[in-house]
Amino acid sequence: MTRPDEEAAVTGHFVRSYVITGGRRLPEADELSLHTLVTLAPDAELPLGASPEVREIWELCAGGYLAVAEVSAHLGLPVGVARLLLTDLFEQGHLLRRAAPPRAQLVDRETIEKVLHGLQTRYG
Repeated sequence: MTRPDEEAAVTGHFVRSYVITGGRRLPEADELSLHTLVTLAPDAELPLGASPEVREIWELCAGGYLAVAEVSAHLGLPVGVARLLLTDLFEQGHLLRRAAPPRAQLVDRETIEKVLHGLQTRYG
């Protein structure tokens, strides 16, 4: 059984997320994955009336590229909330993003066997 103060803390966390996002959800065409790298655009200016969370994102991203997951962790916010704030800043032209590198192609067994044979020949 939870104590009343524990329940209030959990509820407060959900309410905070709702207030930060204004009750909005991510757009269906959201392209920010956890691995997407974001940084400030060179000519970006902090929007007037920016929330404390946006100000913190601004400071974090001013230092170079960070992954969406890293921004979320630094903010101490759920990933969905951080993604929504980052999407807003990206759509306003304040952020640049770099997609995660493509996955490496699988190498066939024959190539691996040739490499292994070469290593065994050279290093015994």
